[in-house]
Amino acid sequence: MPTTPFTALACPLDGGPLHAGGASWRCANGHNFDIAREGYINLLPVQRKRSRDPGDSKAMVAARRRFLGRGFYQPIAEAVCRAVLAGPVPDGAVSCLDAGCGEGHYLRALAAAAGEHRALAVAGLDISKWAVQAAAKQARPITWLVGSNAGLPVQAASLDWLLCLFGFPVYGEFARVLKPGGQLLMVDPGPDHLRELREILYPRLRPPREGERGAPAGFLLEAAETLRYPIHLDDRADIADLLAMTPHLHRASAEGRARAEALDTLSLTVEVRLLRLARRP
Repeated sequence: MPTTPFTALACPLDGGPLHAGGASWRCANGHNFDIAREGYINLLPVQRKRSRDPGDSKAMVAARRRFLGRGFYQPIAEAVCRAVLAGPVPDGAVSCLDAGCGEGHYLRALAAAAGEHRALAVAGLDISKWAVQAAAKQARPITWLVGSNAGLPVQAASLDWLLCLFGFPVYGEFARVLKPGGQLLMVDPGPDHLRELREILYPRLRPPREGERGAPAGFLLEAAETLRYPIHLDDRADIADLLAMTPHLHRASAEGRARAEALDTLSLTVEVRLLRLARRP
């Protein structure tokens, strides 16, 4: 994998730079963070957790890994790679953080697509310990972090790219860690994303939001793209994994879940919106 070390980490307790040393990272004030056996670093202080085990559960992570591994969202991964890798090859390494990386599917695809001619310093961060453990087991050359988008353990103005794919954006933090002119790539569900599944789960669907989403404070909108394509699930296990990896598993009623779980096949629409935003100088 054509990755170089990601070194722009910051202490989650005092914001100072972290420096690698042996099997841990340490700041000038003596705060020490060990590298876990699986290869990730936990930079989420206990006092910043909103629950005992925040983020996706171990079962959700496993379901997402199986579903994504079947290639159903491969066109999304390819669109992300095109957006980040377009343009001339820079002289040095491009620093990139996936904020809400899950089990690392999209970041691994990006590192693989970069080839041997483009150096990337990449890190993936997620609030779910289970997601980061799964990511670290699959791709050690990437830096994997347990952390929160509300307080990114990354040095200010250090990133060329930041990815937020089906995630929870915190634009103030994103602006802080991006270089002036640095790029934020957002991927969010479109109005018809998994509509067929939602029609089975819920008695009525919420109306789509009106109008084009503008740029948040601190950013300029540079490009917008809608990606839409059909998929067909002909295995009950794939349907179960899709349901388990989405918030719909907990939002739907017991009757709605029972209807979905009884399906043998399911044809779906995948629709996502990709927004590329530039940090204002």
